[in-house]
Amino acid sequence: MSLLDDQVPAVLLRIDRNPFHHGTLGAVRSLGRAGVEVHVVADTADSPVRTSRFVRQLHPPPAPGAALADIAAVLRQVASRVARPAVLIPLDDASALAAGRLREELAPAYLLPQQPGTLPARVADKARLAEMCAASGVPHPPTLIPDGAAEAAAAARRLGLPVVAKWSRPWLLPAGSGLRSTVLLRSAAQARELFLRSGEAGSPLLLQAFLPPGPDRDWFFHGYADRTGALRAGGPGRKQLAWPRGAGLTAVGRWTPNPQVQALAERLTGGLGYRGIFDLDFRRGAGTGGYHLLDFNPRPGAQFRLFTDSAGLDVVRALHLDLTHRPLPDGVPRPGREFVVENYAPLAALRPAPRGRELAWHAADDPAPGRAMRALWARHVAGRIAGRLHPGPAPAAPPAPLPVPGPRAGVAALPHGLSDDEKASSC
Repeated sequence: MSLLDDQVPAVLLRIDRNPFHHGTLGAVRSLGRAGVEVHVVADTADSPVRTSRFVRQLHPPPAPGAALADIAAVLRQVASRVARPAVLIPLDDASALAAGRLREELAPAYLLPQQPGTLPARVADKARLAEMCAASGVPHPPTLIPDGAAEAAAAARRLGLPVVAKWSRPWLLPAGSGLRSTVLLRSAAQARELFLRSGEAGSPLLLQAFLPPGPDRDWFFHGYADRTGALRAGGPGRKQLAWPRGAGLTAVGRWTPNPQVQALAERLTGGLGYRGIFDLDFRRGAGTGGYHLLDFNPRPGAQFRLFTDSAGLDVVRALHLDLTHRPLPDGVPRPGREFVVENYAPLAALRPAPRGRELAWHAADDPAPGRAMRALWARHVAGRIAGRLHPGPAPAAPPAPLPVPGPRAGVAALPHGLSDDEKASSC
C-alpha cells in the first residue's frame, strides 16, 4: 500500500525558464516513486526533467510575466486534462504567488493549503520581509528603501560599502534587461545608477547591509507547515558550497542540526500563520554569531530532497499527505546526509558520503535525466566558452531538443531554445 494517495495526481507548476532547475526533477521523482501521477506545467523542452520516467504528462506553461487571468486559464486547461482533483505544487516564486491568489478560484480542481491568498506575496517581497522579521523578532540585516537616486547613494554610504542591492519583487524583472535580483554594490555611484532603473525593474530597490560569507555562515531551513501550523518534515541545513561561490545556489548542502535556526523558523512561520512548503535562507553574522534571515521562499527549495527522513518523508510528500487527509509518518531525521548538484560540484559527487547522499540529477532508478543533463551541460558550457572567445552579434543555434524515452500519450509539444540564465530559482 502506498504511503500517499495514488488516486490524487500532482500538478507541478513552474513559470520561470530554467532548464537546470533540479528542484523540479526532485519533486517529480519524490511523488512518482510513491505512485502518484505527476503532471508538469513548465518549459521543459531543453530540460532533463522531460526525460524522467516518473513524468506522466507535460503541459505548456504560462508565459513569463503572464497576467493572473492567463495563469488561471492555463491551470483550468490542465485540470480538464487531468480530469480529477489534484494537488498543485508551485516551484518558483511567480507560481507560488499566483497559486495563493487563485486558491479559491481554482478549487475544487486543485488542492492548496488554506491561508490568506496574499501571504505568499508578502513573504516573497524583500521589502515587506524586513518588516515582518522586525515584528516577529527574527534578526534581519539592516535594510533601507531609498526614495530617490541621491538618497540611494546616501543609504549605501550609511550602511557601509560594499552593500547588497535587491529588487523588492524580483519575479517582476523583465527578461533580457540585464537586471539581477540581487547584486553587490561597491560604490555609492553604483547605488545611484541602479536606482534610476527602478521603473524598468517594476518594484522598489532596497539596500541591505552586507554580511560577508564564510565557513559555517550560510544556512537554510526547509519545512512544511501543516493545517494546524505545526512544522513537519524538512530541517536545518548548512550550505557547504555555493554556485557561484559565496553568493549563489546550494551546490553542496548537508543536513545539520541547528536549534537556533529551527527556533527562528518556527517563530516566523508561527507568527505569520503560514501554511504550506517554505524555504528560508540564513547567514550567520561574523561579529555576534547571530543568524539573520535573508530570504523567505514560499515554495520548495531546489535541494528539498536533502531532508528525506527514515520514513521517506520530505516536504513535497508531506504536502500531498496533508492535503489528502492522510497521516504523516513519524520518521527519524538523518543528519549528515548530503545533497550535491553534479554540474556545479562534480568533484563533491565523487567523494565518500558515509551518512548518505542524494544527487540532483543522477538516480539509479531514473537514469535518463542524468545522461541528458551531462549532454546539455556540455553544450551549455561549450557555448559560453565560444561566446567569450569569439564574441559577435549572431546568436548561437539552439540545441537539439532532448528526447523523451518511450511513448507517453498526451505529452505536449513545447518550444525549443536553451536559456542562458544560469541562476536557479532557489538558493
